[in-house]
Amino acid sequence: MTWKSFHSRGEVLRTVVATANTRRDGLLPLDVAGVRETFVDDLDLLGTLQLRWHTRLAGHLERELVSQPLDLQSAVTTAWGAACDELPGVRLVLDHYRAEPTSDAMAVAMATATRKEHALLAVMAGQAGIGDDAVAAPLGARIEERARTQHRGAPALVDDVRPTFLERLRAVLAA
Repeated sequence: MTWKSFHSRGEVLRTVVATANTRRDGLLPLDVAGVRETFVDDLDLLGTLQLRWHTRLAGHLERELVSQPLDLQSAVTTAWGAACDELPGVRLVLDHYRAEPTSDAMAVAMATATRKEHALLAVMAGQAGIGDDAVAAPLGARIEERARTQHRGAPALVDDVRPTFLERLRAVLAA
């Protein structure tokens, strides 16, 4: 991958994330310009969004665990909610394709990613040890469920109706 294609991929991904967060319909935004040229297929894009989510979640986990190290479970559920607030559309996309994968490969990838995320949540909450995914994943699933019930969520976005330049100019002249 060249330096130019790396930056182009990053720009397309930022647009995809922004579109998913705006639409909040749970579907991959495949109509974004450059998606088909940048990502091999739907699974490639979904995997990239999963990595973006995981990175954001890990950052929030670290931040919360530093600020409230005595209440690990609360820190983990708060961090999960904060990641949801930052990436609400991405979380909806991941949830949708976890429940309704479009291929066997996607089903396996989403199951693996979900198991790893649940293990991370359990380990960070002090409920399981590192490398013990068989025990950690079910515990992490319960932690995620608790985080979902406690999370109020970011309010749905309303269409941003901005006045046109002419309307703003008229308002300034009227004042």
